[in-house]
Amino acid sequence: MERFLRQGDLGIAVLMIVIVSLMMIPLPSWVLDILLTLNITLGLLVLMVSLYVNRPLEFSTFPTLLLVLTLFRLALNISSTRLILTQADAGRVIETFGSFVIGGNYIVGILIFIILVVVQFVVITTGAGRISEVAARFTLDAMPGKQMAIDADLNSGLIDEDIARTRRKEIQQEADFYGSMDGASKFVRGDAIAGIIITFVN
Repeated sequence: MERFLRQGDLGIAVLMIVIVSLMMIPLPSWVLDILLTLNITLGLLVLMVSLYVNRPLEFSTFPTLLLVLTLFRLALNISSTRLILTQADAGRVIETFGSFVIGGNYIVGILIFIILVVVQFVVITTGAGRISEVAARFTLDAMPGKQMAIDADLNSGLIDEDIARTRRKEIQQEADFYGSMDGASKFVRGDAIAGIIITFVN
């Protein structure tokens, strides 16, 4: 198990190095198209998995995955900006999506863009950040009461030592999860601001 965890940590470290390299190395437009398609696919996959999860701890890697995907999206934003400013070519994916949204009318496209920015930043990002912050605070506040309830059940003989140990571990994992989500939501908020600035630069 420890060997598996070490390999997982190594894989994440290598992935972060690759993502940082994407920010600095110029990419051909066709490579950017592939990475953008991969990013959209991974986003939809994570969304589908999160919709069918019954308990948050069943998807305990979500905060780390969200952080990695956010960095990946930021790297792609920087790469696309480099292509637009140096070659005036953002690739087929961005061009196709832009043409689909604008629909041949730039005024409508600008209005839709403003609406998307407001929805993403004000409603989704800010709302999700606030929810994560409140959930983390309530989870930490409820920890002493849950610990006392476990001790009471253990002392009264309703549960044994193994079950009490398992429940304490679940409480700690839940606190770690919501704490990580609080930090990840703040990072996503910064990424949303950076994305808006990059879009105006483009």
